[in-house]
Amino acid sequence: MRILVTPTFERTVKKLHRQQKVVLDEAVRTIASQPDIGEAKAADLIGIRVYKFRMDNLLCLLAYRVLDENTLKLLMVGPHENFYRNLKRTEH
Repeated sequence: MRILVTPTFERTVKKLHRQQKVVLDEAVRTIASQPDIGEAKAADLIGIRVYKFRMDNLLCLLAYRVLDENTLKLLMVGPHENFYRNLKRTEH
């Protein structure tokens, strides 16, 4: 599985601590093995899926897009607060 990342995603990952990166890596592995696991979004965010997971006792969301059967594009990761608002801004 080929995984592409956006600059927004990279900036966020750089700010994470080592243990948080381990949790994020596990979430990415889960998505890579089961691309349909995330919740499909509608309306403005059509074509985007969001996977929810826990990081340091905080609910985090990971937005991604399945480009084809062998390629994922990781768009954004972060806590729920203002997540969808920021995702809409980066997508348009």
